[in-house]
Amino acid sequence: MIAGVIAKFILPGRDPGGIIVTILIGIVGGLLGGWIATRIMGAAGVTGFNLMSFVWAIVGSVILLLIYRLIFHRTHA
Repeated sequence: MIAGVIAKFILPGRDPGGIIVTILIGIVGGLLGGWIATRIMGAAGVTGFNLMSFVWAIVGSVILLLIYRLIFHRTHA
């Protein structure tokens, strides 16, 4: 959840969905960030809560927020 809020802080702007979408972006972004860390970047893996896990969750949330904005603006423009 916190990663989603930080992602919205990094990429300010109006997004539909409010707090529910922010929470979902944070949760799914954390999973995406963990996947990127282990599969693509070759990191040792995301284990538990530590600084690098949190950083990867934020990275995943920012990527997911960008994708969400691209999809939303294309379908409703």
